Amino acid sequence: MLKNWGKEYLDATKVESQDLYYEKRLALTVIEGKWKLIILCHLEREGTKRFGELKKMIPNITQKMLTNQLRELEHDGLVHREVYPVVPPKVEYSLTEQGQHLLPILHKLEDWGRDFLKHTGKNKTIYMEELT
Repeated sequence: MLKNWGKEYLDATKVESQDLYYEKRLALTVIEGKWKLIILCHLEREGTKRFGELKKMIPNITQKMLTNQLRELEHDGLVHREVYPVVPPKVEYSLTEQGQHLLPILHKLEDWGRDFLKHTGKNKTIYMEELT
């Protein structure tokens, strides 16, 4: 269900109803993506990281996908990309102030997910298999 949510949904939504839910859809669009929340969590827990370090922390992500997700997070102002003029190139990623402001919301979302699993009585592994 959430796979179809976001940018495509924003484009397809009728203009007259957009004002009522715009901020909610915008917020979901900014954090949508299989890997964005994981990237944000690693940057929160581990601090500033280089691309290769992030790639090692998220072994199932492809290099292309990590690049795309980081670019989107940077474009949306949640991640800062610092390029150092050295050879070989050194690039570091960190959370911006806006990214830091998102963290309490992500923690609440995590709490809600934990409660949801508890109340539905579903096993986390089984539920994750149903989502994919």
